[in-house]
Amino acid sequence: MYDSFEKLRSICNNCSKCDLCKTRNNVVFGVGNENAEVMFIGEGPGEQEDLQGEPFVGRAGKLLDKMLFDIDLDRHKNIYIANIVKCRPPKNRDPLEEEQDMCIDYLRNQTLLIKPKIIVCLGRIAAMKIINPNIKITREHGIFTEKKGIYMMAMLHPAAVLRNPNQTQEAFKDFLTLQEKIKEICTHTY
Repeated sequence: MYDSFEKLRSICNNCSKCDLCKTRNNVVFGVGNENAEVMFIGEGPGEQEDLQGEPFVGRAGKLLDKMLFDIDLDRHKNIYIANIVKCRPPKNRDPLEEEQDMCIDYLRNQTLLIKPKIIVCLGRIAAMKIINPNIKITREHGIFTEKKGIYMMAMLHPAAVLRNPNQTQEAFKDFLTLQEKIKEICTHTY
């Protein structure tokens, strides 16, 4: 357990636990308010994220930012965004189980430092790792569950919504559900 973001970021930036370190341009540690009550977790960086060193900055990130804005959330003000793995899997493939296992302690440490009241898992991979290994994202997105005092919800991944625009309304409904939960349990003004 690291007691500061600076130490954790430094360790993470120099990580060579798995082969993803050999092809990365940047470690994508996370971005946002380190005291946020709401934390978003994705699966791993894509090409733009690897190049810029920040999660969700490509097309999917732009959609995420728009939906966040619509419910008064902002990646630089009142939420924190991280990923299961901190380095880009080649050709944007899903992170392998062993890659996730090598990296998960960084995410656990981030979560312990942030102490969020709500965790939102963006997509199937994150939801399976964080909420339930048997989750069916297309059926169970938008439903809160409580785990160790933290409310958790899976949402459709913004990239999946871009691939299937028919899911846009469903995805936005999940953001409205999140907004209601924030009003219910969070103390900071959003």
